[in-house]
Amino acid sequence: MLPPAARLAARRLLGLATSSASESAAARRLSRSPISYAAAGCSSRLFSTALNYHLDSPENNPDMPWEFTEANMKKVNEILSHYPSNYKQSGIIPMLDLAQQQHGGWVPVAAMNAIAKIVEVAPIRVYEVATFYTMFNRTKVGKYHLLVCGTTPCMIRGSREIEEALLEHLGVKRNEVTSDGLFSVGEMECMGCCVNAPMIAVADYSKGSEGYTYNYYEDLTPKRVVEIVEMLKRGETPPRGTQHPERKNCGPAGGNTTLHADMRRQW
Repeated sequence: MLPPAARLAARRLLGLATSSASESAAARRLSRSPISYAAAGCSSRLFSTALNYHLDSPENNPDMPWEFTEANMKKVNEILSHYPSNYKQSGIIPMLDLAQQQHGGWVPVAAMNAIAKIVEVAPIRVYEVATFYTMFNRTKVGKYHLLVCGTTPCMIRGSREIEEALLEHLGVKRNEVTSDGLFSVGEMECMGCCVNAPMIAVADYSKGSEGYTYNYYEDLTPKRVVEIVEMLKRGETPPRGTQHPERKNCGPAGGNTTLHADMRRQW
């Protein structure tokens, strides 16, 4: 018999496959135009296509004025200084990141167009980067964007329970923003802290690009992750890194049991 974590993973994959099949059948009954999805009463776009196309809205359209602030233009020029003048497009990723920080955690299409002008490429060259990398948000997120690691080690260690605790406490679904605009919950793939699983990353856009931070919180429990949310809500700064009281960084609880000597002396 499969262990509980493996059964959970299998059920999740089966659910995704079933959902994908039913959505594909529905899509075939509709026109390929995105407009027809809305006309047919679909409340949201299919997930795969939502990642790849843009629909104009009052708050996100190419006619909106958008430019980097004076302080951020200095950062843009510093970014460009790292590349030859005929390879300005190499700065697209850091510029998208800077634009996302400036715009409260997401990148509108107007910002992408502004970046295209700066690096002197067709806008599609910026769109294709922004749609490829999932860390670029193209819809609104909360001032504190909570990203739960969903990769296998964290899932085995309880990341689904961490996400459920967050969603229940905040009263939202994944990728929704709380009514006060403070929080949203998303999922990220492996963030390199498997030894301290489960973990989340918190992207803090509450202070704009000047005060932007991106911190890891590890060795979490459902109770502790709710406590972290409440600390952020009060404007406090939770201690980052491991939340296990007996661990230091990635070391074992209670301290090392081997390798007590200074190994540098052995060389």
